[in-house]
Amino acid sequence: MKSRMTFGRRQVVALGAAAALGLTLAACNPDNADTGDDGATGDDTSETGGGDGGDLGTITLGYIPSWTDGLSTAFLLENKLEEAGYTVEHQELADAGVLYTALANGDVDLYPSAWPEVTHASYMEEYGDQIEDIGSYYDGAVLTFAVPEYSEITSIADLPDYVDELGGRIVGIEPGAGLTEATQNSVIPTYGLDEAGFSLVTSSTTAMIAELETAINAEDEIVVTLWRPFWANAEYNVRDLEDPEGAFGEPESLHFLGRTGFAEEFPEAAEWIGQLQLDDTQYGALEDLATVQNEGDPAAGVAEWLEEYGDVVGSVGD
Repeated sequence: MKSRMTFGRRQVVALGAAAALGLTLAACNPDNADTGDDGATGDDTSETGGGDGGDLGTITLGYIPSWTDGLSTAFLLENKLEEAGYTVEHQELADAGVLYTALANGDVDLYPSAWPEVTHASYMEEYGDQIEDIGSYYDGAVLTFAVPEYSEITSIADLPDYVDELGGRIVGIEPGAGLTEATQNSVIPTYGLDEAGFSLVTSSTTAMIAELETAINAEDEIVVTLWRPFWANAEYNVRDLEDPEGAFGEPESLHFLGRTGFAEEFPEAAEWIGQLQLDDTQYGALEDLATVQNEGDPAAGVAEWLEEYGDVVGSVGD
């Protein structure tokens, strides 16, 4: 399968809040852990795009790299913020709960692609009074169950008829994901999938994609939890199952969420971020270039995207 890992010279900060929870944080750049012969050290700002060495302050972006809406938008923000003179640091996390905790505690400054309206509503109920909504950049995001295009299954309501072919398995992603919560608490009970013999198998987005690819290569039946927008929908030629009962809820917007005080500390950055708006074509091109066409180098993908769509996002302070 194609691994969507992030490489490149990026500074990373440690999160005390996550350490207190006993959870492992993945560093953005494993290469920086060795000799550092690329010139990037813990306090080297030479990689920033701003000519003033980051005099406008440091902004830490927290996101889950396998959820590539956050990965692609993080590198878009990095490009434009560093161009304006900010220093940008990346903190890759493995779990939505840790990410919201870190944001609420001020250990990261910005979550660049949150789903607060439906998918992450429970986290917003818990932490919302410690988080600032900077603005939404994309409308119409949805959660789904998906099957390969060749599958005969067309609806979630049909799944009980295929329990044997599917081995009673719904292949999911991270246990702490909002998609996992919606599947467990809404979709499975709404359609009686537990009584039909199904169980949700959770692990990680990467593991789910690996199972999907293996099944497609063998032309086996498989049902996975997915969402749109996400590059895998086009890459693996999958089809959403109908949700006639509306168990996944209404489409929602993707938001930039900041820690309390972010807009006050970085008013120009917050104003620019809050005005970003991408349509399906613009966002699809961003994610494709950042995570597929330039696999392993999302910064290069963003730079390529800006050659065509730079006027869509403008510049900080304009």
